[in-house]
Amino acid sequence: MSAIRDQISAELKAAMKNRDKDRLATVRLIKAEILKAETAKSADELDEQGLIKLLQTMKKQRLDSIAQFEKGGRPELADKERVEISVIETFLPKQLSDDEVTAMIDEIVIEMGVSDMKGMGPVMKEAGIRAAGRADGKRLSAAVRARLS
Repeated sequence: MSAIRDQISAELKAAMKNRDKDRLATVRLIKAEILKAETAKSADELDEQGLIKLLQTMKKQRLDSIAQFEKGGRPELADKERVEISVIETFLPKQLSDDEVTAMIDEIVIEMGVSDMKGMGPVMKEAGIRAAGRADGKRLSAAVRARLS
């Protein structure tokens, strides 16, 4: 069993024990999404990277929903999504700071000897591998563009 799975199970028990309805509902939702993903793939079990990717997708969906709810004048629903994001983030790896992302991009660019935007693809690929769920694609892309332009 993976560390994230153990953390989710422990969090589920704690939320039940503390009668934290919002947290409990979100953790149950996460478990359901994991089960759905594993059933759809006919896979035995998602690995750590698969779980991180699933959680990131769930977070992104909620961010999109927040924008839609705020646009539609439904702040109470947007707040509910924010609560879900805060629970989902507890299971994701600590995000890299902007300085750490910039330093990582600088290192990759120097290693690969890239000097212009033509090398953005390979740099992005390597950055995605090194960041491994600790920075989203938009942040990486912005840092690479800033470095290469």
